[in-house]
Amino acid sequence: MNLKFWQKKEKEENKKPKSKSREWVDAIVFAVVAATLIRFLIMEAFTIPTPSMEKSLLVGDFLFVSKFHYGSRTPATPLQVPLTHQKIWLTNIPSYLDWIQLPQYRLPGFSEVKRNDVVVFNIPPISLNEGIDYPVDLKTNYIKRCVGLPGDVLKIEDKQVIVNGESLDNPEEMQFAHLVISTNRLSQRVLEKFDIPEVQVVGTNPDVAQILYLTDEQVAELSKESFIKEIRPASNNPYKRYSPYEKGELDEGIFPSDPELFPWNSDWYGPITIPKEGVTIEINRETLATYGDVITLYDHNEDAVINGDKLLIDGNEVDSYTFKQNYYFMMGDNRHNSLDSRYWGFVPEDHIVGKGFFIWLSLDPNAGFFSKIRWSRFFNLIE
Repeated sequence: MNLKFWQKKEKEENKKPKSKSREWVDAIVFAVVAATLIRFLIMEAFTIPTPSMEKSLLVGDFLFVSKFHYGSRTPATPLQVPLTHQKIWLTNIPSYLDWIQLPQYRLPGFSEVKRNDVVVFNIPPISLNEGIDYPVDLKTNYIKRCVGLPGDVLKIEDKQVIVNGESLDNPEEMQFAHLVISTNRLSQRVLEKFDIPEVQVVGTNPDVAQILYLTDEQVAELSKESFIKEIRPASNNPYKRYSPYEKGELDEGIFPSDPELFPWNSDWYGPITIPKEGVTIEINRETLATYGDVITLYDHNEDAVINGDKLLIDGNEVDSYTFKQNYYFMMGDNRHNSLDSRYWGFVPEDHIVGKGFFIWLSLDPNAGFFSKIRWSRFFNLIE
């Protein structure tokens, strides 16, 4: 026994210590593995690049998105550089190889997507993914508010979202486009005073006409200024001189894209029924216009083709269809400055990434160096 003990001690004494470079490599590998697991299972960091969710989320907000609320998805694309998304950092080189594509599953979560949740998801259409048919888990990330759940009947009447016959509670600082007529262009000092991040001048004869995205409170306060001559509701459509949409007036970019059946716009929309797993629909022109992309692109049918008003699955014409997964309807809080489900359709359940959790840093891209950090937004929960 004593002999073996001394032999073991001699081996330990003869073992060479790790070099500094080896210690660094081991530390880096451990950090990458740990960060990858945290990113996959628990939380992932995102930043807000566009104003579609203002004032709820601001451009320059850095937030953590919870994966464990709805359950983490298993990776569909395993051949990928760790801690990257579509491309390797600071390059246009793809960060993945699609040689292997795995079936995707969702681990158990402790919550389902609820109405009014702020949700991060992979945007479905190829047109919004740089025209590239990325794997589901590598499609571009969007963040919006869920306003419609599977099976809901949703419509918008004069900007008010109505779900299953009841008006949906609006975000506290929801914004819409307004035409502001003033004696001169709003200065940077005025924009900062009223917390207005952007302004678009659309006319200067003789007064200055500007499009601003404002909350009701901002409209009331700005109207008191002596240089403001008029503030009136507007739209986001320059082709109609920004005048508000009327009921039955078509916005050509709206979803579904059949103007005869759906003469809708962003302010007068629907009713539309959101697909729900297990629900069966009849196949006709209206349902194919509404759910055609769902059936052929996102509902895991290997051979589904639309031919006129007919649906062919595996070469056979069918007169009904049963949805294979749930879908959601997403909208931005900045209602006239958001590219959302009103324009491109439903979000499949397998495209859901996670729930917006809290803001950990916020930088104002328009502010000077000493006032760039928005200290008041640190660690704010996202609601």
